[in-house]
Amino acid sequence: MNTLVLWDIDLTLIDARGLGHEWYRTALRAAAGLDLVHTPSFPGRTERAITLELLASHDLEPTEELVARLHAELIDVATRERALLPSRGHALPGASAALEALAARENVVQSVVTGNLVEIARFKLAAFGLDGHVDFEIGGYGSVSEHRPELVLEAVRLASAKHTREFRSVVIGDTPHDVDAALHHGAVAIGVATGRSSVAELREAGAHIVLSDLSDTSAVLAAVLDHS
Repeated sequence: MNTLVLWDIDLTLIDARGLGHEWYRTALRAAAGLDLVHTPSFPGRTERAITLELLASHDLEPTEELVARLHAELIDVATRERALLPSRGHALPGASAALEALAARENVVQSVVTGNLVEIARFKLAAFGLDGHVDFEIGGYGSVSEHRPELVLEAVRLASAKHTREFRSVVIGDTPHDVDAALHHGAVAIGVATGRSSVAELREAGAHIVLSDLSDTSAVLAAVLDHS
């Protein structure tokens, strides 16, 4: 069976907490000349959802032009500061081994479903050596929609088109938003309690399997490959 594994990034594969808030502060000043006063909730949400809330909370009309300008500024600040990433965060335990073990399995394709913009997703994984087994061309990114299930749909569509075959999809993430996005499209939902949501909260959200972290590679493989 062909399996498409879609990874969340922040607090699932890496921990770089605080950077999003700082980058948005810089981007808002550059794009609109305003200081960041109201900070939206970040976990599990898409860049588009965060941006729309941010602009509205600062009394700015969230036009497509302004959204695009803010995203361009986010990419710009992330590009300037990408060299700082290794000192500002770390790969979570077992992340590298899990990616490598799944890459060794025949008929497994790995990509991401992340609230990040594609450029920032690349920077974050590359900073910790986690980009080698991820196909960024078929990911679902935060610019696609404010609704996370749409990101899963986009990734599945792109993967099926590129590989000209259907996939059994597995979504791995640390928030109920990740779980909901997976369930919305009939994918296997694997929760990882390395973020702000507990094992119990992820189970309550409907995750098929919940792991405390990714440190047990055999458990990750079993969760991804054995659950139908």
